[in-house]
Amino acid sequence: MRIDQFLWYVRIFKSRNIASNSCKKGVVKINSQAAKPSKEPYVGDIISVRKNQIWYTFTIIDFPKSRVSAKWVSLYVQEKTSADAFEVQNLQRMATDGKREKGTGRPTKKERRKIDEIQSGDTKEE
Repeated sequence: MRIDQFLWYVRIFKSRNIASNSCKKGVVKINSQAAKPSKEPYVGDIISVRKNQIWYTFTIIDFPKSRVSAKWVSLYVQEKTSADAFEVQNLQRMATDGKREKGTGRPTKKERRKIDEIQSGDTKEE
């Protein structure tokens, strides 16, 4: 079985075309080595896939005969992604919350002072 086909079967990617393109870009690794779409994985191999700026890690348990439903994926793949990766993503998401909406222009002097207070941790009662 090809790696792009396997990734599509176990619902890591929405389509086989997306899985194949991801392999070509170097987003998919088997045992820490870049995998071409035609690479054959084996039971026990560790697959790393980069999606949404997180490296997801899976261990192959078995190979499905065809695409499986979401509730049966755990029979074929065991997820080994560390919780630290998700914490980093949450921190990045929180860091970008202070950005202004596009088209609102520069902050006024009063708004800038308020932003500076929030960022420094000083909260003054008005």
